[in-house]
Amino acid sequence: MKKSTSPDVVESSTLLAQMAQRLPLSDSHFRRLSQLIYQRAGIVLADHKREMVYNRLVRRLRTLGLDDFGRYLALLEGDANSPEWQAFINALTTNLTAFFREAHHFPLLAEHAAGRRGSYSVWSTAASTGEEPWSIAMTLADTLGGAPGSFRVHASDIDTQVLEKAVAGVYRQEELRTLSPAQLQRFFLRGTGPHEGMARVRSELAASVGYAQLNLLAPEWALPGPFDAIFCRNVMIYFDKATQERILRRFVPLLKPGGLLFAGHSENFSQLSRDFYLRGQTVYGLTKEKG
Repeated sequence: MKKSTSPDVVESSTLLAQMAQRLPLSDSHFRRLSQLIYQRAGIVLADHKREMVYNRLVRRLRTLGLDDFGRYLALLEGDANSPEWQAFINALTTNLTAFFREAHHFPLLAEHAAGRRGSYSVWSTAASTGEEPWSIAMTLADTLGGAPGSFRVHASDIDTQVLEKAVAGVYRQEELRTLSPAQLQRFFLRGTGPHEGMARVRSELAASVGYAQLNLLAPEWALPGPFDAIFCRNVMIYFDKATQERILRRFVPLLKPGGLLFAGHSENFSQLSRDFYLRGQTVYGLTKEKG
């Protein structure tokens, strides 16, 4: 006797089959998605990024119950203030970071901070999940001491999702492997019980770092500048030349006299702007102060 299948099981099987099916991403839809992320965030997506765009956005379509990229585009363009725009930006933002990444910058930061007067201030322009601003704060705490007001780190990012982790300041032990035992003991609290294998930034260090969402393409930046140093590392590589030049021009009045601008290892700001000259390995000063 043939066993019958309930309608619920058939419906569930059909849904699973639809979810497993690859949704088509046409050339026109990919071009439009690329135009929108450029307009909103300045990110340039070349053709070879197509698979990455598909893999990241198809999750949003599944979450929203959509089965067509055209419908997703209609959702975005139908409401300029839709909260989906932030989810769209979050999905297409690349966040590759680590504690004390490009380690040669931190001794230079410490030396610079030691020779300055007053409270030392830094802007981390692409905070991601917090590893860079926490690394800056640890360096300054070691150099200037932990007294309240001796330094301040303002950290920003366009991606609200990564900022949530940065603000929480909770990391897996393997994410902290580049830190020394002394740094771990001084700046982190080890988790116990259900939080075993995790560590959280101590409140004393957290008090010196402030996080905020910021789009570098925004017409105005709400910032507590000017700063003694600006970290803009591995950010410009996602922008075209015109956007890079525009952002660098806006950095100029945000640096105090004698301030430093830190770049990523594959970025050359002196070729992009006459406002900056190379002072050290991927570290820049203002040209008007040279000599």
